[in-house]
Amino acid sequence: MKLRLHTLLAITLAGMLIGCTSSKPDVENVSELDLHNKARSELESGNIKSSISILETIDKNFPFGPYSQQVQFDLIYAYYKSGDYPLTIASIDRFLKLNPTHPNIDWIIYMRGITNMVQDDNTIQGWFNVDRSDRDPDFAMAAFKDFTYLVSSFPDSPYAADAQKRLIYLKNRLSRYQLKIAEYYTKRGAYVAVINRVSRMISLFPDTDSTKTALLLMRNAYNELGLDNETKKVDDLIQANLENIPKKEEKSFLSRFTSIFNGG
Repeated sequence: MKLRLHTLLAITLAGMLIGCTSSKPDVENVSELDLHNKARSELESGNIKSSISILETIDKNFPFGPYSQQVQFDLIYAYYKSGDYPLTIASIDRFLKLNPTHPNIDWIIYMRGITNMVQDDNTIQGWFNVDRSDRDPDFAMAAFKDFTYLVSSFPDSPYAADAQKRLIYLKNRLSRYQLKIAEYYTKRGAYVAVINRVSRMISLFPDTDSTKTALLLMRNAYNELGLDNETKKVDDLIQANLENIPKKEEKSFLSRFTSIFNGG
């Protein structure tokens, strides 16, 4: 009985090993072209892990082959689709270092931008409408820089229009974060810090609602510091913004300032 059990166990383990082996793509003694075709086929079929395995093999075994740049492109896309964003960024930076004048560099920059942007997102918190404006904005800022570079350096790129739309979202996200900090400093009476923070907002995000609201904090800071000339200048700027705000939104704009001092 023991012998039979051992034999059955051995057969079962052998079957499992064969199954595991057969699930991996056969990449031994295959040409670079055939490997690349296989990798693309796997990628288009949605077999991301299998595609990555083959592409990494090509990248390792044929680093200077005729398909090396395309393999790196495919790896960037495959890593992104697999959700491995740090590896996606690492692969992008590697490509940029090795191929700074590649004709499709705009796509590489675009991919870095959306990869940084997705790392700033939180789907679960989004479902529950959680206010995430006070989160660390490092990924958002990185994406902002990527898309800004893309739009300014490659205005005719097919990715420029989408990058421009993403920049609008990112500017609002980043300015909301800066407003949170300015509010924090205001509540603690750090008025010089408020002025510096809002000045930065005016420089980077002049056309966002958060920056317009922050002007009220800057005006208060100058007033608290007894700087009448600067207070008057900000007053004029606030009035100019109010003139461009529909009447139905003016009350909301001003109440935002009041709420800060009421613990809002």
